[in-house]
Amino acid sequence: MKIIIVENELYLAQSIASKLTENGFETEIYSSIKEAMQSSGDVYLLSTNLPGQNVAPLITQFKEKIIILMVSYINNDTVGEPLKLGAKDYIVKPFMIEELLRKIEHYQEYQDLKKHTALYREYIENLLHEIETDFDVETLSTSIVIQTNYQRLADKVVFAYAHKYNKLMTYIPLGNKSWKEKLEQSSKKSLLYITEAHLLKKTDREYLFEKIKPHEFILCTTGELESPYNTITLQTDSKLYDQNEILTIDDYVKFIVNSFQYKFPDTELSKKLGISRKSLWEKRKKYGLFKKK
Repeated sequence: MKIIIVENELYLAQSIASKLTENGFETEIYSSIKEAMQSSGDVYLLSTNLPGQNVAPLITQFKEKIIILMVSYINNDTVGEPLKLGAKDYIVKPFMIEELLRKIEHYQEYQDLKKHTALYREYIENLLHEIETDFDVETLSTSIVIQTNYQRLADKVVFAYAHKYNKLMTYIPLGNKSWKEKLEQSSKKSLLYITEAHLLKKTDREYLFEKIKPHEFILCTTGELESPYNTITLQTDSKLYDQNEILTIDDYVKFIVNSFQYKFPDTELSKKLGISRKSLWEKRKKYGLFKKK
């Protein structure tokens, strides 16, 4: 990790850089805002009392980075306005290097969590992209049971609901042996998304129903389930999603063509299906699945 130190007091800057280097960081020192704006670092330690220099452009340019202000005193100019522009935190001079290291570690963990969250959200959206539903999430309430013939259909609705209303979710799959411990540790502020309810025995179901009373929750099952809570049904007519159905060849080919015709050229798609390009064209005509220009 590279740390950029922007400080006009050279002795102080060198002292900070030396201690950071001892702790395994790469450092660069700048006394000029203009020069520092040409740098590339992970963390910026920025002095807010640089004579005749405006720190705002640097903060604006690197606001996605970790910017920690180094201040001699606290007021609106040294702390208030820079934080509004995007700086993450401040530390008052003189300070112990341990205090600075704690702040750097804290915000590095925060940045990593943001990246992981973005990755998982992108993955989930891609995973559920092909699932079609006209269900209006604005009609969905919590403390409810969803009965469905396709788990991913419920997943799409629940994740869309959580995203729309900015809900923090805790996922509890009841097929996991540690589900009781996870339920016990879950926060009352979190929306519980509980799946595989049909797998539970009667005593475990009763335990579950009692424990989730204080929580906001959505309980999902792909089988029959008697519960004391309101139940809604999410179904798909596609046999592809019904685990009790064996697909016909036509059903399978129709699904593959509809799902992958924009991802693969016709030559490759027909090869994967084990049919000729002419046969693929005939099936498109039969199913009305022509590519949109």
